[in-house]
Amino acid sequence: MNMLILKALHIFFVISWFAGLFYLPRIFVNLAMTPPESAAERERLLLMAGKLYRFMTPLGILALALGLWSGIVFWGFSGGWIHTKTLLAAFLAAYHLYCGRLLRAFAAGGNRHGHVWFRWFNEIPVLVLLMAVFLAVLKPF
Repeated sequence: MNMLILKALHIFFVISWFAGLFYLPRIFVNLAMTPPESAAERERLLLMAGKLYRFMTPLGILALALGLWSGIVFWGFSGGWIHTKTLLAAFLAAYHLYCGRLLRAFAAGGNRHGHVWFRWFNEIPVLVLLMAVFLAVLKPF
C-alpha cells in the first residue's frame, strides 16, 4: 500500500476515534449531573453513550492497526519517537476500555465519580493527542 494512502487512512481513523474519546466523557459529565429522579434523561444519555462507544471502538481498532502497520512497514519501528508514540497509543486504548467500564458502571447504577472528576478525566485524551502530534511531526529522538 502506498505510504501516503496509509498515512491518510491512519489520520482519518485517529481523528474519528478522538472525536469519540473527546465526546464520550462529556456525556459522562452530564450523566453524573443527572438527578436520580430524571430517569428519561439518564436513559437517553446512556443510549447515546452506548451507541457512541460501539461506534468509536472499530474506529480505534483501525487507527491502532494502521498506525502499527505504518510504523513497522515504513519506519521499521525504529526510533525512540515511534516507541513513545506506540506507548501513548496503548495508553489511549486502555483509556478507551476504561471508558467502557465507566459506561457499564453508569448503566448498572454504580458510578462512583462526580461531574468534576469526569471534567478532568475528559482532558486526558487532549494531552495525549498533543504529545502524539509533536512526536509524529518533530520526531525528537
